[in-house]
Amino acid sequence: MTALDLSSPVAVVGTGTMGQGIAQVALVAGHPVRLYDAAPGRAREAADAIGARLDRLVEKERLTGTERDAARARLRPAETLAGLADCALVAEAVVERLDVKQELFRALEDVVGDDCLLATNTSSLSVTAVGGALRDPGRFVGLHFFNPAPLLPLVEVVSGFATDVTSATRAYETARAWGKTPVACADTPGFIVNRIARPFYAEALAVHEDQGADAATIDAVLRESGGFKMGAFELTDLIGQDVNESVTHSVWQAFFQDVRFTPSLAQRRLVESGRLGRKSGQGWYDYRQGAERPEPHTADPVEPPAYVVAEGDLGPAAELLALIREAGIEVRAEGEDNGTRLVLPGGGQLVLADGRTSVEFRDVVYFDLALDYRRAARLALSASQFTSPRTVAQATGLFQALGKKVSVIGDVPGMIVARTVARLIDLAVEVVAKGVATAEDVDTAMRLGVNYPLGPLEWSRRLGGEWACAVLDNLHECAPSGRYAPSLALYRHAYAADKQEGTPS
Repeated sequence: MTALDLSSPVAVVGTGTMGQGIAQVALVAGHPVRLYDAAPGRAREAADAIGARLDRLVEKERLTGTERDAARARLRPAETLAGLADCALVAEAVVERLDVKQELFRALEDVVGDDCLLATNTSSLSVTAVGGALRDPGRFVGLHFFNPAPLLPLVEVVSGFATDVTSATRAYETARAWGKTPVACADTPGFIVNRIARPFYAEALAVHEDQGADAATIDAVLRESGGFKMGAFELTDLIGQDVNESVTHSVWQAFFQDVRFTPSLAQRRLVESGRLGRKSGQGWYDYRQGAERPEPHTADPVEPPAYVVAEGDLGPAAELLALIREAGIEVRAEGEDNGTRLVLPGGGQLVLADGRTSVEFRDVVYFDLALDYRRAARLALSASQFTSPRTVAQATGLFQALGKKVSVIGDVPGMIVARTVARLIDLAVEVVAKGVATAEDVDTAMRLGVNYPLGPLEWSRRLGGEWACAVLDNLHECAPSGRYAPSLALYRHAYAADKQEGTPS
C-alpha cells in the first residue's frame, strides 16, 4: 500500500495550533488541503495564519515564492463538513473529549467516500475507543504529530484494535511521504512516547519531594550529566504543568492506577496554584520580567586526593580510570578484588549509583550515572549523615580535578540520572515485549519525540542488559511500593543478556 497521491485532497478538522501545523505539513508536501472548524470564521482565520507562516518560510529561503503561491492556491476553508466530501484523508485535531471525537467521526462517515482514511491526532484517548463509534473502524487510525508539527519529525501511527493493516500502512507511508519519520505502534495508553517518558518527569519530582535536591540542581544534573537537552522541571514548564500532569493522570488511569505511573502531589499543588509554567509566567521557575534564574548547587573547590584504589570493574563508569590518570592522580591496585568501587585515601568508598542508599554502608559516597563521563560537565554525589566529611571532600575534589562541576545532593537511592534511565529502560523493554512497537521504533520515537540523547534500548546495550534490572531491584528493596519493581520483561531481558555473556546464572 502506497502513500496518498499528491492530487488527493487532505482535510484537517480543528484549526488550533496542532490543526494548523498538520495542515501546513500536508500543504507543503503538495496536497490540496481543506480546513474545517465548527466555530464560524475560524477556518478562514487559520488559512490566513498558515499563509503568514508560508511567507516566513520564503523569508528563511525554505520555500520559493512560486512554491508558496502554489501552496496558497491549494488551501481552502470549508464552511461545512460536506465540503470535505472529496477528501482521501481527514485528520482530526479537536478537543480531547471522547464524545466530541466520536460524534465528529460519525458525521464524517456520512460525508466522505468509503475509501477515505480517517485519522485522529489524539495524544491521550484510546484510538480503539474513538474508532469504535464508526460503522467501519477498519479505516480509522491514529496519526499523532508532535507540536510544532511542521518542525518535529516524529509521527506515531497508531493502530486501534479494529484498524486494518492496509489503513495503517497507508497512513504510515503518507506520513513518510510528507517528510516525517513515522513509527508504528499498537493502541496503548500514551502510545510510545507519552508512556515511556513518564519516569523522566516522575523521578525528578520524586527526588524533589524527598528533599534530595532543588529543581535547578536536578535539571542541571539531567542536562550536564545525563545528556538530556532540558531538565524535567524546565521541560514541564515549557509544556505547561497542567498539560503534563493531565497526560500523566490519563496514562495512570488508563493503566488502572498502576503505581509506576502515579502522578505527583507536588505537581498537583503547582497546578492548583495556577503556576502553569512559561504560559502563566511562573512554574517551577519564575519567568516574569526581571526574575532571576536560580543556580544549581555547585560545591566549592577542594583539593583532590593524591591517589585512589580501584577495586574491580567499574562497569558503565570504567572510563573514569583513564580520566583520573590523565588528571595526574595515581590509580592503585586496579582489579584486586571483586568490588566495583574506588577507595579514597581515608578509606571511604566511592560507588556508582546502584539504587541503594548510603545509610546501608559505612562512609560511602555514591556518584551518578553519566551519558559520557569524559564530556559530562557536572556530576552529582550523594552521601548520608554517616558519611565522613573527609570522604565527601575527597570525592568532590576528585571529580573537580577531572574538570567537572560537582553537585552534592541528599541520600537519594538511585540518585537522579541512574534511577531515571533505569526506569526508562524498563518501560521500553516492556513496550517491546508486549508487542506495542519494535525496539527500533521505540528508540527512534524517544530520540525524535522527546529529544533524548539515546533511545532507552540503546542505553541498555551500552550499560549492559542486567544494569537496569539490578538498579530497580535495589530501589524496590528501599521503597517496596511496587513503583520500582522490575517488569517481568526486564527480568527476561537481563537473563538473556546474562546468558549471552556466558556468565553463571
